Amino acid sequence: MSQPQARIAIIGGGPGGYEAALVGAQLGAEVTVIERDGLGGACVLTDCVPSKTLIATSGMMAALDGSAGLGIRLYPDGNGHPVVDAPRLHARVRALARAQSADVASRLSAEGVKVIAGTARLTGPRTVAAGDTEIEADAVLIATGAEPRILPGSEPDGERILTWRQLYDLPELPPELIVVGSGVTGAEFASAYQALGSQVTLVSSRDRVLPHEDADAAVVVEDVFRRRGMTVLGKSRASAVERTSDGVAVTLHDGRTVRGSHCLLTVGMVPNTADLGLAEAGVAVDGRGFVTVDKVSRTSAPGVYAAGDCTGVLMLASVAAMQGRIAMWHTLGEAVKPLRLSHVAATIFTEPEIATVGVSEQSVAAGEAADAVVVKLPLATNARAKMQGFRDGFVKLFARRSSGIVLGGVIVAPRASELILAVSLAVERLLTVDQVAHTFAVYPSLSGSVTEAARRLMRPAEGLED
Repeated sequence: MSQPQARIAIIGGGPGGYEAALVGAQLGAEVTVIERDGLGGACVLTDCVPSKTLIATSGMMAALDGSAGLGIRLYPDGNGHPVVDAPRLHARVRALARAQSADVASRLSAEGVKVIAGTARLTGPRTVAAGDTEIEADAVLIATGAEPRILPGSEPDGERILTWRQLYDLPELPPELIVVGSGVTGAEFASAYQALGSQVTLVSSRDRVLPHEDADAAVVVEDVFRRRGMTVLGKSRASAVERTSDGVAVTLHDGRTVRGSHCLLTVGMVPNTADLGLAEAGVAVDGRGFVTVDKVSRTSAPGVYAAGDCTGVLMLASVAAMQGRIAMWHTLGEAVKPLRLSHVAATIFTEPEIATVGVSEQSVAAGEAADAVVVKLPLATNARAKMQGFRDGFVKLFARRSSGIVLGGVIVAPRASELILAVSLAVERLLTVDQVAHTFAVYPSLSGSVTEAARRLMRPAEGLED
């Protein structure tokens, strides 16, 4: 006799939700997704897809800015400069987000996933209310995402004081943009708007930008920021943001005031976990409101899983999607590997990009990771980088001292997000530096620096040491 069809209810249609839905449908479950804003969630509609679309344009502007060094004269008379058509740029951003959302909807429809537009809440461990509809499920996945954190007393108005979700409604580029917060989001938007033509001031509460990232990488990016005309204010925590007659004023803790035309707040995220019925269903949250989960996405309530930014586990679309897939594999009885955060590849889309995977140099130095050796090669020595006019960046590899197994790496370069795949594969498959070094790389190519770094870390054959 055949087993009854499993019923899955998913609250939230972002990467954690829709990727889980696809896996559940593939495995024969009856899947219902409840999404209030549109399929793809904030990632597709307001966050990742729009921001990276904007950054694609800023990258083109940065390339045009460096074209003279490659022997190109865009304006022979010397009087012209490329400018950004803000309404057209923003229209393109919104159109691509809608198109991506439509693609997600089409895919879910093709797989037989039922989609309900609206809000939802748990009414029990295995029941979900969506409007007037109550859904009984064998398993529930919470994938409700997170919202931009707001500084108390500095509430965004969508005109001058903004979150990144409001940028694409502006009629023009901000002439003088103050970015509060120098983490990943702040650094990405500061980099993008400086390249697009805004005069950017980046307010950082720490002594350097990207304080939680590889120190060498952060130094390179901050140096590029300053060289391109950005004002970077270190150790300068913002205490208040106010509108003025013609712009904004940001007051710092030390009493200084920074003035500009617009202010972008990038001071973290808060989870969308209020009014979900979590307490009634027995789902535990931490002190900041994030749903607590284990490495297979289980919450404290049997049959209830969670994925994505609402869990506070590495706020990346790729991690959310993997958490969602793991939840479905686990609840539907498939073989599953627990989430391994040490194998997650991540990229910061500044110019140049910073991509990382595996152990960090800080953890190695602190003795928290395996005994490792490290090599760092500047990008300036790479032939392809010279040809394309790239001078900022490097490739850094970490390998276990005893066996040569690749433990991680950092790449700072244009398109580092693509280059990191080679290192990520090495980490995932436990490859040694010898194996990476014996892999052919195209010459000339930026990826050649990865294999060269591996060659620098190769151990001498036994009996050949000096």
